[in-house]
Amino acid sequence: MQTAPIDYTIRHSERARRVRVNVDPLGEVTVTLPSGASRAAAAAAVRELEPWIRRRLERAGRARAALAERAGTVPLLGRPLALVAETGRRQVTRRGEQLLVPAGDPRPALERYMRREARREVARRLDAACERAGLAYSGLSIRAQRTRWASCSARGAMSFNWRLMMAPEPVLDYVVWHEVCHLAVADHSPRFWRLVERYRPTWRDERAWLAEHGATLIL
Repeated sequence: MQTAPIDYTIRHSERARRVRVNVDPLGEVTVTLPSGASRAAAAAAVRELEPWIRRRLERAGRARAALAERAGTVPLLGRPLALVAETGRRQVTRRGEQLLVPAGDPRPALERYMRREARREVARRLDAACERAGLAYSGLSIRAQRTRWASCSARGAMSFNWRLMMAPEPVLDYVVWHEVCHLAVADHSPRFWRLVERYRPTWRDERAWLAEHGATLIL
């Protein structure tokens, strides 16, 4: 059976030096062209990368199905909490297994809540991991990175994606340990992975979970 053609959006960028193809977590395909490049260059890139694009689209389809299945709830450390809208409310408050949210579109308030929770939960885990490993970090920021779950600078400044608060606890713990190990080994050499293995022997399963389900960690 013939497969359907891949739909994609073309955008031009003066900063682009080559053709780039991106598939976002929900399946939007974008081809970025350098200024002056033709539409034919975009079509050629899509043809060349078609197997990769279709794998990403399949993953995005599973992500959309998972998001539809959790309608009316948001996971907090992997645990689904029911959303209860209240007129006049501005901030999100947890009440047992419920999150009380503003009526209308609650996503801005939910993101603020998740950021606050992320700072508290990540800091607690980061402090404990550093104490165990005998290492120290210089600062912590909570951000909304597009392509990373976390990072560790050369000076030990830690940055974590707030969306990790929607992942199961073991996944968050793995990401914390990943970055703590970067305090000792900056690259992803075998030495680095041996260190991760020492402190987080279940890291392979948790990294695989992120690769498969990370696209669902959105509001």
